[in-house]
Formats: sequence, structure tokens, C-alpha cells
Amino acid sequence: MLEIIDLVKQYPNGLRALHGVSLTISEPQVVAVIGSSGAGKSTLIRCINRLVEPTSGSVKLDDEELTTLGGAKLRRARRHIGMIFQEYNLVERLTVMENVLSGRLGYVSFWQAYRRNYPPEDVRSAFELLDRVGLEGRHDTRADNLSGGQRQRVGIARALMQNPNLLLVDEPTASLDPKTSRQIMRLICELAHERGTPALVNIHDVGLAQNFSDRVIGLSEGRLIFDGPTAGLTAEVLTQIYGEEDWSQTIRRDDDDSEGDGDIPPTSDSQDERVRGEAAAG
Repeated sequence: MLEIIDLVKQYPNGLRALHGVSLTISEPQVVAVIGSSGAGKSTLIRCINRLVEPTSGSVKLDDEELTTLGGAKLRRARRHIGMIFQEYNLVERLTVMENVLSGRLGYVSFWQAYRRNYPPEDVRSAFELLDRVGLEGRHDTRADNLSGGQRQRVGIARALMQNPNLLLVDEPTASLDPKTSRQIMRLICELAHERGTPALVNIHDVGLAQNFSDRVIGLSEGRLIFDGPTAGLTAEVLTQIYGEEDWSQTIRRDDDDSEGDGDIPPTSDSQDERVRGEAAAG
């Protein structure tokens, strides 16, 4: 369970990015975090795993207070928090397999990692994950020879190699085309549900948030404006989050079929490549 209470982040220049944000994720679900650029979405995600240091407030994962941890205790806690980045954060000169196995760095010794001598069970798990994310046979391909969508799949597999208790996802589709964005968002949600792992996904695209998440959190100027099911994203709520706009083309209708198109992996996706809605912010 993730519990955040009165989380505040104020930078040295006086800018307050988060104003007492509180939320709880008590069950395996995909929670989309939406809001305009500068609303505090990335700051919220990064305060949880202490990539950004919160100014005050409490962040607990499975009843362990994360904000007070340091050194080895913080490193151990981070083992249980998988992170998927917008810019992939892969080591370009390493192979797909080597990048995926880096998700186990917190569990092996320095010399095992240096010699790339991972336990056989870790290697088996890596192959299974590569198959699941649609990269079977790509294990020896260098990361710099992959497309953007393939790189994001490697990032997903690497995060899941940690067997995390929480998955943090920061703008996973920002650098991808609409078709690949749908595939990546679908894959993240499927894997989170399959593994029973709560996922907090920072995303700009309201349509993707509606179509694939179980719950939506809306931020505006660092304040929590909305926390509820996707069906609750009415025009009035979106106006509170983003400001005045015609939201009629963004809000999902009950009769919409948003299964999208298929690529890798070949699941039950249709050929509809249309993304409902528009990016709510640049």
C-alpha cells in the first residue's frame, strides 16, 4: 500500500511544486496522474522514490516511511519501487538483455554486476519478460539500435525485473507516436494487473488516461483537484484541472470501444489507430 500525507515540495527559489498532496493506493490498480505542464505530476512521482527530496509530508510504502530513509536503507527500499522513464534511461552501448538485467542490480553483489554474472533464475526471468513485452529474440540487440517503442518495452521489462511492490511511470508515451503510445500504455496496464502491482502513471494524454487506467488523479498548480474513477472526468472536472476548453471531444463516451490496434505483443487488439481525445497540455 502507498500512503501519501500532506506532501509538500518547495524549491530554493520559492516555487512550491506540491501543496499538501494526500492520496492512498491500497489495492493493485493503475492510477493515472493528469494535469497541465508544471502541475506537479513529475514532482509527485519523483518525491515518492526520493529522486526529488520532499520538503515535508509523509510517504509510506507498505507501512515503511520513505522520507526519513538514507544510505543503505533507502537503497533497499528502492528495490521495491520500479521506475519507467520518459527518456527510457537505457545504457545505449549495452544489449537489451544487459539493460533488463540491470533491474537486479540492487540484489546482486558489485562483482556479480561488474562481471555480468547474474543468477540463472534472473536470466530466465529476463527472457520471460522480454517475451512478454514483445521483444523475443532481441536480447542481443544493442539498445541504440532499437526504436522508441522498443526502448520503452526494455524499460518496462527492466522495472519489472525488480519484482516491485509499486510501479512509478513518468510520461511513458511522451516521445512516441499515437499507435505506439496506445500499445505501451496497454502493456503497462496489463502487466500491472497480471502481477498485482499498483502503478502510478504520470501522463499528459487525457484520452489514454481514460481508456487504460482504473483511477485518475488530477493536479493543478501542485494541488489535488480530482481523485476518482475515469468515469468521473466530466467537462467540469477537466475545466478545474486544465482551465476553460471545449472538452466534448476528449471525454470518453460509454459506447466507445478503445481496444486499439495490435503490434507487439499480439493480443486481442483491433485495427483502430484513432486516439480519442487530444493532449490536454503540451
